[in-house]
Amino acid sequence: MSAVIHLQALGLTEYEARAYTALLALGRAVPARVARQAGIPRPKIYETLERLEGRGLAAKVGQSPLEYAPLSAREYLARSRRSFDDRLGALDRDLSRLAPDPAPEAVYHLYGHAALRSMCEDLTLNARRTLFMAGEPELALALEKLTPRGVKVAMTPLVGLPAVAMEGERAFLLARDGEAAVIAHFVTPAPEVAGTPDALSTEQAMQREAHGVHTHNPVIVHLIEGYVELAARQVQPQAQAEQTTI
Repeated sequence: MSAVIHLQALGLTEYEARAYTALLALGRAVPARVARQAGIPRPKIYETLERLEGRGLAAKVGQSPLEYAPLSAREYLARSRRSFDDRLGALDRDLSRLAPDPAPEAVYHLYGHAALRSMCEDLTLNARRTLFMAGEPELALALEKLTPRGVKVAMTPLVGLPAVAMEGERAFLLARDGEAAVIAHFVTPAPEVAGTPDALSTEQAMQREAHGVHTHNPVIVHLIEGYVELAARQVQPQAQAEQTTI
């Protein structure tokens, strides 16, 4: 049962989780009936119900016969949420004392397609106001789907501007909220049709991997935003010309 698994993830034992879900289904019951419903050995049910009572998940509602009833699941979830938030806050403070935030001018190198994509997804999911993306249409569309509601997205191909990648590579630019950015270079494998000058041979592609940088440097972030806006303006006249031709 998925509820049992989720309750265990919140810290309950398997018996506690099974007993609590059984109580929710029964409403109120004597321990023997809870044991049958939950599939718990009868010698274990009393101590299990007592632990649930200690957690604020169950209460005794009768003495003759002894019965237990479940307490509000929503109250328990609210308490768990507050406790988890408090622990996260404490962890954040402790980690901040151990390792202060990196200097904003720092630039961190990333290697491999997975690392680049993961960083792009993290920036996208944490966006609050704006996202600027240019290049790699498939990646840009995938990130657009992850964008939180209310975030303004500027997305464009990289055309009509000076190249920002070496021969045989494809550039992708991403900037978030004027605070963070990624510049990624993906390796272009050799196509089946020979003679394409901007593609690497298979051997060359194997020797090189996707690479890029991640930074909070405000100068670089704003440069990327401006570059994406400029690329978008370059695309608009082409789109209008195509519409006119059609």
